[in-house]
Amino acid sequence: MSGRARGWHALTAVVTIVALALQTVLVIDGAAVLAEEDPPSLGLRLIRLVAYFTIQSNLLIAIATVLLARDPERDGTGFRSLRLAGIVGITVTGLVHFFLLRPLLDLEGASYVADKLLHMLVPALAVIGWFAFGPRPRVESRAITVSLAWPIGWLAVILVAGTATGWFPYPFLDHEEKGWGSVVVVCIAITALFGGLIALYRYADRKLSSVP
Repeated sequence: MSGRARGWHALTAVVTIVALALQTVLVIDGAAVLAEEDPPSLGLRLIRLVAYFTIQSNLLIAIATVLLARDPERDGTGFRSLRLAGIVGITVTGLVHFFLLRPLLDLEGASYVADKLLHMLVPALAVIGWFAFGPRPRVESRAITVSLAWPIGWLAVILVAGTATGWFPYPFLDHEEKGWGSVVVVCIAITALFGGLIALYRYADRKLSSVP
């Protein structure tokens, strides 16, 4: 089991790092998911890249799976928070992309590949790996708090920064176009989704067999 777990986590880490690297190269070249006709400066493009929740959740998965590839039984307070935040975040990334963003995108070539890696393949590998190899049990109160505080903080920063600059990483957060009523409903729905997924993973963490 340890060998299979190590292999799966390593595979997930490699795919995630490749996806992040490819997307970074595309941003440096001026291409982007939800591309703009007139890309801003390189520095601003890179800042905006990191602002995407997709990128942040993939980064958490990359770090966690690299650590797990080295030690499938890894534990610790910080790691528990990292692991839960990453798996919940990447699950939300996959769900939001599939139901809200996928119909808006018309990508091709390398941009299409990066999009599918970040939004579909990495979430699938991460979630399968969590259920199959854990490690479990790892969900505790502090990890839950961190996992919920991160998206709420992200939403707050994005809304404040977007109001000041006019740029939003996702169209459903653009209150200038959608209106505050719509954006508030979306924020509540996203927060509720996070809460529901955290509860689901906590339940599974307790009920499924301990691994390794």
